[in-house]
Amino acid sequence: MDAMMRAGAAQRPGEDQKMYDTAETVHISSLALLKMLKHGRAGVPMEVMGLMLGTFVDDYTVRVIDVFAMPQCGTGVSIEAVDPVFQMNMLDMLKQTGRGEMVVGWYHSHPGFGCWLSGVDINTQQSFERLTERAVAVVVDPVQSVKGKVVIDAFRLISPQATMLGQEPRQTTSNVGHLNKPSLSALIHNLNRYYYSMAISYKKNELEEKMLLNLHKKKWTGNLMLQPFEKLETQNVDTMKTMIDLAKAYQKMVEDEKNMSKEELIVHNVGKLNAKKHLETNVESLMSSNIEQALGAMLDTVVF
Repeated sequence: MDAMMRAGAAQRPGEDQKMYDTAETVHISSLALLKMLKHGRAGVPMEVMGLMLGTFVDDYTVRVIDVFAMPQCGTGVSIEAVDPVFQMNMLDMLKQTGRGEMVVGWYHSHPGFGCWLSGVDINTQQSFERLTERAVAVVVDPVQSVKGKVVIDAFRLISPQATMLGQEPRQTTSNVGHLNKPSLSALIHNLNRYYYSMAISYKKNELEEKMLLNLHKKKWTGNLMLQPFEKLETQNVDTMKTMIDLAKAYQKMVEDEKNMSKEELIVHNVGKLNAKKHLETNVESLMSSNIEQALGAMLDTVVF
């Protein structure tokens, strides 16, 4: 920033000012993103906050590798850290476990009301930027985030000195087309006036891809868990009643097809329930659930 100010001061009259491309991208790992979302969902309807660990790779890249929660005092609309000593103690313990990255910023949640910085958030970000000039503030909305779409944004404050000199906070040459379109609520809450948005990308290594693939995978032992026998009996009765109705419908369909021509058979079952396929599905489901229940009961009898 000082170099940009000196360049502006040394500018000759009538010359175009040289603008530097200071665009940056925040790379967030899958582990850090999952932790932020899980922490945010656990705190709904209150706001939660934590610190982001990572590295400043170069002048254009901030990498977030991991995050951890902090002691905080939060409400539905604001959040503040309450234990400044906790950060140092936590960093010392993380170094002992081989996690030696530095603090590159902080994150907090806005449950249900979008991504932007409030007045309290701006003051918190100012304290982080006093320690690290390139610190980043990440805001995540765990309520609006759904499967396949994460509502998240990264911000940094605009320098008042640069604003008074008429300089832009940064050039976005390399990030054109990659910034999210700002929401109306963010613009109302002083986006591009006191702070600006930064591009976010997600990188996954081989181990993280395996972790995500196994995240919701069922264990083989889950099929050996016994269902309540009353519930299984009710399911069996309902399935048998459905199968009786499907068998009658299938029999009627076969009898009707005997008296039809080839042209009539082509359009006869279009848009109608295929009784044969549904009957096969119900038989398979009934057999598998009862076999699993019997197998689990026998194993429990032998083991316990």
